Amino acid sequence: MTHATVHISKMTGKLEGFRAISTNTLTNDYCVFQNERAVGNKTDNICGDCYSHTMLKGYRKNMAPALQRNSDLLSSRPLEPQEIPRINDSVFRFSAHGELINDQHMQNLMAITVDNPWCTFALWTKRVDIVFRWLRDNPKPTNLNLIYSNPKKSHILSKPPKGFDKTFNNVLADEYMDRQNCTGQKCQDCRICYTTNDVVTIIEKVKKY
Repeated sequence: MTHATVHISKMTGKLEGFRAISTNTLTNDYCVFQNERAVGNKTDNICGDCYSHTMLKGYRKNMAPALQRNSDLLSSRPLEPQEIPRINDSVFRFSAHGELINDQHMQNLMAITVDNPWCTFALWTKRVDIVFRWLRDNPKPTNLNLIYSNPKKSHILSKPPKGFDKTFNNVLADEYMDRQNCTGQKCQDCRICYTTNDVVTIIEKVKKY
């Protein structure tokens, strides 16, 4: 029997030094809907500034096939034990591209987390509905940081939703300058999002790609 392989991406730019398991933003119904609504109606939804849409349609479009294979695999069925990757990193990112697709996707990411207890995982998501359903029946792994990705620009959410560890907020460059704590440094050098600490509210200025 041939087993499928979960694609692991080596990150660049701000995330240089990290690896990630991501999916295809361009075929995720939630992402497509939020992006089109934000761009078309010029709303304050950060999805209108989505770096992943820009990258996967342009200079990183070569990534899309591998990310699509992850989308298809992770959202369609439980991973076989032999298909769960061994992650030897100290910290690891879920969904550097893409978003949770469905409950099965969440289940598979949590299986990867539980099977690699020596690694700290961080998952950014706006899909509180999927996370809440999973947390209703399962304890949150101790090696997981759940980060709520606030969809509203310039509206700081300080308190995370129940079960989440932190909130990630985007503001315009000249807003809340005294509170911005994600200011262009490499994630590898900062790790606020990836460690247990007193910082609950992450604030970054909106970037253009």
